[in-house]
Amino acid sequence: MKAIWNNTVVAESHDTVVVENNHYFPADAIKREYFEDSIAQTSCPWKGRASYYSLRVNGELNKDAAWYYPEPKEAAKEIKNRVAFWKGVKVVE
Repeated sequence: MKAIWNNTVVAESHDTVVVENNHYFPADAIKREYFEDSIAQTSCPWKGRASYYSLRVNGELNKDAAWYYPEPKEAAKEIKNRVAFWKGVKVVE
């Protein structure tokens, strides 16, 4: 699977975990040069508290376009150390 934004592959892996129709990529599969930490956080009743990354590619910013669960709840333990995408990031085979 590949995550693509602004015509650039920002993550790539054969080992994604699908939860709620989102592909979660292993943390070591993301291309860190495109990721910036964000202060945004949200909460999910069964997954826990999510943290976010913004993407910066070719001078353009996609704020809070990727999320991860640093300490997911037991029901979502399979997404620990994984990153998912939205906000126009295409995930394709």
